[in-house]
Amino acid sequence: MSNLWTTPERLELRKLVADFTIREIAPNMDQWERDGQLPRSLHQKAGSLGLLELAFPESAGGAGDYIDLSILIEELIGNGGSPGLCGSLLTHTIAAPHIATAGDPAQVVEYVQPTLRGAKIGSLAITEPGTGSDVASVRTTAVRDGDHYVVNGAKTYITSGTRADYVTTVVRTGDAGHRGLSLLIVDTDTPGFSVGRKLEKMGCLCSDTAELHYDNVRVPVANLVGMEGSAFAQLMTRLDGERLNLAVQGYATAQRAFDLTLPWVRDRVTFGEPLADRQVIRHKLAEMARQITVARVYVRDVLSRYVAGEALGAEVPMAKNTAANACEYVVNEAVQIFGGMGYIRENEVERLFRDGRLLSIGGGATEIMNEVIAKSLPLWTR
Repeated sequence: MSNLWTTPERLELRKLVADFTIREIAPNMDQWERDGQLPRSLHQKAGSLGLLELAFPESAGGAGDYIDLSILIEELIGNGGSPGLCGSLLTHTIAAPHIATAGDPAQVVEYVQPTLRGAKIGSLAITEPGTGSDVASVRTTAVRDGDHYVVNGAKTYITSGTRADYVTTVVRTGDAGHRGLSLLIVDTDTPGFSVGRKLEKMGCLCSDTAELHYDNVRVPVANLVGMEGSAFAQLMTRLDGERLNLAVQGYATAQRAFDLTLPWVRDRVTFGEPLADRQVIRHKLAEMARQITVARVYVRDVLSRYVAGEALGAEVPMAKNTAANACEYVVNEAVQIFGGMGYIRENEVERLFRDGRLLSIGGGATEIMNEVIAKSLPLWTR
């Protein structure tokens, strides 16, 4: 497994991303947190380096696989970025893959390729007020009218929703249940589409999150992604990849918090001695290191097998929960070790603490993941 992650090409990728993050991202994070969003120029710069192409098919202008994408995430967070930064800069990894996989040449040229260059920003709109993780209960409707669909409804918690040029939207084109759902690409300059409000969040402050409204929005039938009624199946095929991306963010965030804590315990002197001289602090660090290592080794193993095409079943939610739990533990201990300084906005561990909390909610909450895991267990004999 280690060879997959340490090929010469991937070591070069690590260096490229680390240099890019140190130069273009880390010095600006505080300002972007205050702005509540990333500048479009960052997408363009990342696109010019080929960083937005990772894990997309070559036929759509992509390159690499999920291991390459994971290395990108590790280095973004590990050099001063954050889960919020990843969520916003890499929104295309949930907005555009369905379009790329469906393979409509016109859609690829119009939406996917400009997105991978950083010239367009896309969002994925699934969640609605009152539906949460219950995708099959989506109520936003798309009624066929000649060569258009007329879309009405609302979405919420939409990442990059205020900046998006297009929104890959889950709509109901048929009867109740998951078989009645379809995917439509909605250009955000279409009459009737509007951003209701920008949501204020606990963390991930540099990642804009919005409520969206669709009021008789006329969308060309040509913007249907795949076949009508296939949205649920399309979403499910991408869900494992999204959850593994979040798992990588989990152990990478924990590692970054740990790396920031180590020099603090070496240098911080209280009551005449460094924090590192105290057993209680050393044991905290030992447990932090253990949880980070377990999460990273397990998630990377699952990812490697995912890339190889293995059917993983419950191991993906296991990986996500393992990494999210490790992240929550480590960032909490990091803040505790920093004490009052850990509660101050200028300290990076404070940001990691806030951002890390989302990882056990996004992409399927911990409780949903546990239910998926439970269904794989021999709990019933009938």
